[in-house]
Amino acid sequence: MACCTLEFDAAVPVRPEPVEWHPSPSSGRNTAQVAVVISGTVTDRLAPAVAAIIDGCEQQAGRRPAVISFGACASSGGPYWDSYAVTKGVDQLVAVDAYVPGCPPPPEALSAVLDQLTGRVAS
Repeated sequence: MACCTLEFDAAVPVRPEPVEWHPSPSSGRNTAQVAVVISGTVTDRLAPAVAAIIDGCEQQAGRRPAVISFGACASSGGPYWDSYAVTKGVDQLVAVDAYVPGCPPPPEALSAVLDQLTGRVAS
């Protein structure tokens, strides 16, 4: 979705670290933190699908995922804010844990937010 996707791709390592699945002793569910990054323009027609993805992640993981709004379009509608079909920020649909500003935001900004959310960097 839009130019933010290019920056998102640049922030993701070419060969991601393997993720180990550690079931919780009490529930048997995965204890890994799930993060959903919403980037680019979210239209009113796409909005229910975005909310459903967040709900689906919560149902599968047993807890709400961390939601990151990546870029001006996802955060506020960006340059398309005055269109009748554009959602004026993803926070109208779901609670957002972190905003990454910019148009487009630099890849390092997403990496920093992910590190902060996972506790690898002190806030």
